[in-house]
Amino acid sequence: MTHPPHGTPEAPRLAVRGEARLEVDPEVARLDITVSARGTDRHDALAQLTRRNNATLELVRSYADAVHKLETGAFSLTPELGRHGRTERVRAYHGRVHLTAHLTDFTALGELTTRLAGNELTRLGGPWWDLHPDSPAHREARQLAVREAVQRAREYAEALGTTLDSLLELADIGAESPAPQPGFGRAGRGARRALGGNAEEEPAPLDLEPQRQTVHAQVNARFTLHPPRL
Repeated sequence: MTHPPHGTPEAPRLAVRGEARLEVDPEVARLDITVSARGTDRHDALAQLTRRNNATLELVRSYADAVHKLETGAFSLTPELGRHGRTERVRAYHGRVHLTAHLTDFTALGELTTRLAGNELTRLGGPWWDLHPDSPAHREARQLAVREAVQRAREYAEALGTTLDSLLELADIGAESPAPQPGFGRAGRGARRALGGNAEEEPAPLDLEPQRQTVHAQVNARFTLHPPRL
């Protein structure tokens, strides 16, 4: 049966929106790591950067059961010219390597963060909490949004003394979680410091509290109704 685009008294149309919002525990914690080195000689600066980068990679990889993914991002080695004079005299070389570690076992997160923060010229950002792209929470939110749309349509139909006839359209207008936000425990700010040396005694692991994530889904649904008697 073909329905007219705007409905008729014999086949009235009903449009509703269904929404769902869930709060769930995060599944991934991301650490942004920047390893730096500085030297008056290009080769010395590069050698220091390589040593620190390798040490950082080795440390993160030692938590293999907790680390879901480890990625190397941008690398740079930049000369710093003298402030005075017209010659191209280089005062120092600055090297940086950016790494990203994704952890799924949060029991090791505080210890790893503390150990990384104790490395020379290492800057940390995070943890940034998130869900996996294929997390069951996304599917659950979408299904709840569809159920709410159907329930809402039935309530409108009931108010008119009739029932739903058929579904004309179901449009997914977004099922997404917000961008990862920084979530810190009581000592979380310490994870963002750039530390320049190792302490004589290894500090206690940071207490990092996972930040719950909000998953949101929305659908638009259009139905036809059995003609009500008004």
